[in-house]
Amino acid sequence: MKKFLLYIFLIVGLLSANPCYAIKIGLQVNASWVGVGSSGATSLIDANTNKTVTRIAGMKGYEIVPYKNTMAIKLDGKFYQIYSDNVVLKPPTNGFISAKNKWYRGYLIIQNKNQKLTVINNVGMEDYLKGVVPSEMPSSWELEALKAQAIAARSYAIANLGKRASFGFDLKDTPEDQAYGGATAETSKTNTAVEETSGLVLTYNYKVVSAFYSASAGGQTVTSKQAWGNDLPYLRSVPSFDGNVKKNGHGIGMSQHGANNLAKQGYNAYQILQYFYKNVKFARANDSSV
Repeated sequence: MKKFLLYIFLIVGLLSANPCYAIKIGLQVNASWVGVGSSGATSLIDANTNKTVTRIAGMKGYEIVPYKNTMAIKLDGKFYQIYSDNVVLKPPTNGFISAKNKWYRGYLIIQNKNQKLTVINNVGMEDYLKGVVPSEMPSSWELEALKAQAIAARSYAIANLGKRASFGFDLKDTPEDQAYGGATAETSKTNTAVEETSGLVLTYNYKVVSAFYSASAGGQTVTSKQAWGNDLPYLRSVPSFDGNVKKNGHGIGMSQHGANNLAKQGYNAYQILQYFYKNVKFARANDSSV
């Protein structure tokens, strides 16, 4: 495979076509109770009135349950009604918030929907990716493979903003969209992969592409038409370079094992991506508003 120089195309109008602001990740839906907390003292805020509901102590867990059309929070062993169906928990400066026994950057939104709770992590795109890359690819793998993963995941996220809008968020935190482990999953190496590719996305015909990927394709990737019936021109069938690894996933787009094997051969992230995604260009999505 011939190596090639990288040309990054800064596409005018990309930001207006695909704004890269904060992303909302669904952590829990239809929950009968949720446990939340903060790394430092902060406040639980009524999102409807912007007024403080109660103070939250640092490093302490709090249980919230639906109560009729509002919620209730457990304080000192007793439940107290929160006269709101929509509350926000923001961490102190440089702090974290917790849910699902994990730490997260950004802030939490907790909503009563039909007497069940929905928990959403509103987080900056780059901080979101810091929780995605180590959840989708082993942090011990080659840095260039991790960088390719960061760009693919960023592209997928931006192309799919609003995918789960009917639930009140953009994407789930599971492999059904992209695995996301929050700040708890972060490592210094995967954070470096995100930071060194900050804002970079894959585009085709001036649009950010939905850069599908899977663990391995079993020797040959497949087109989206072969798998799903809809043809995406940037997704062609190519040898997947994943050796003897059994197919794991849909086999469309980048093989993660293949990306790591190519990185071991000396290919950089941009060469890896332009191998698995055909006729794509690179652009930088500006997330200065995140």
